[in-house]
Amino acid sequence: MAGAATAAAAEDVDVSDDREPPKLTVAAVARRLGVAPATLRTWDRRYGIGPSDHTAGHHRRYGPGDIARLEQMQRALLRGASPAEAARYARTATPAQQPSSSAEASILEEPRQSPSGHEPVLSSGVLGSADDETEETFHAGGGGLKLGSADPRARGLGRAALSLDSQSAQQLLAEGMQADGVVATWHDMLWPVLRALTERRQRSGTGIEAVRLLTDCASTAFRVVIANAPLPINPRPVVLAPVPGEGQELELVALAAALATSRVGHRLFGAPLPKEGLDNAVRRAAPAAVVLWAQQPYDAAPHLISDLPSPRQRVRAFAAGPGWDAEAMPARVEVLDSLPVAVKRVSETVLGAETGD
Repeated sequence: MAGAATAAAAEDVDVSDDREPPKLTVAAVARRLGVAPATLRTWDRRYGIGPSDHTAGHHRRYGPGDIARLEQMQRALLRGASPAEAARYARTATPAQQPSSSAEASILEEPRQSPSGHEPVLSSGVLGSADDETEETFHAGGGGLKLGSADPRARGLGRAALSLDSQSAQQLLAEGMQADGVVATWHDMLWPVLRALTERRQRSGTGIEAVRLLTDCASTAFRVVIANAPLPINPRPVVLAPVPGEGQELELVALAAALATSRVGHRLFGAPLPKEGLDNAVRRAAPAAVVLWAQQPYDAAPHLISDLPSPRQRVRAFAAGPGWDAEAMPARVEVLDSLPVAVKRVSETVLGAETGD
């Protein structure tokens, strides 16, 4: 077994000329980038991003400079660029031939300057240069996802999810939240991709791994925001929890992150507690507000809210998630029907003034 694996690995590398750095086969490069070999052939045929010294009748062999361009193209695609635009970026960012040096066999980590001396610019899938700020229109889609006219960064996030590229997914989410905030990133970037992935799974019966990976990446990104948020200014926190029987709800974690950036302190229970644990959490936290999340109607029993303990100080109760029936809710329980509404109303209630994410 080990001998077969070693032989297969050896076939991936062309070392026929010791004076030149080793070159990789299509299969080896595809594994390295996490794409299909057919994708590499398409990029070569349509966009000219392929082996620089390929001749007809011979197998393709990719050198260090060729792989560097492919990685630049992949970076551009993950940020929402169309394949044609990503190819132009890759050609601009990476010279056709790298200078011979001891670092020649390494893969570039940062874009190189273009021959004109201007650093290529790629922001949300829009490519330009220091003296060329025109934008191009990109085709909708996200590497097999139906995303309609989604934000370019959503298309990049979709490609990262389908490629199971968790590092790029987390980086794109972090960049989005830093630039636009938690709520906008959820609404314009994350939710469209999650919905498209779910619809794709319903149509084809496959792709659960992409859904789970993106959910985990998003949860991690939101929790990083929570960990790095400024100190809260409310003395009494908000308790956030799913109702007993629910699973871990990503939107509840997003709500916690958005509240944290508004300096609203909270106690987040990402996984559901049994009724006894939920009651104890309310007693011990002495919260200013409690937000119970329900995704499914059969878990959203109104008595779960009306039966919560009543501390000495007044506690506002909120019902969040699509599972609740607003008409069946007890008096003084407010139903939050969206993430922006939830952030606004909870912040207003706890801080006593209008705040936003």
